[in-house]
Amino acid sequence: MPTLSIFFGIIVKMYNEKGGKHNMPHIHAEYQDDNVVMDLDGNIIEGDLPKSKLNLLTAWIQIHREDLEANWKLLSDGDGYFKIDPLR
Repeated sequence: MPTLSIFFGIIVKMYNEKGGKHNMPHIHAEYQDDNVVMDLDGNIIEGDLPKSKLNLLTAWIQIHREDLEANWKLLSDGDGYFKIDPLR
């Protein structure tokens, strides 16, 4: 699963699960032993992160929504992906 960005210990990944259980644009994020799957509106599909990290991730999704949508399309079409700037 390609890593799109890493910030404040949060690792953000994305891949297209054609026919998978999350058949909508979404990201996977990891922080230490916690994992969350979120749609591009910032809604949790499954899992959880500590509240402070979840707030950072939600802000990052809002800032980079267009980049995330573009990556979803690229990955869906089999055309690779690009890195997205972390929160600073």
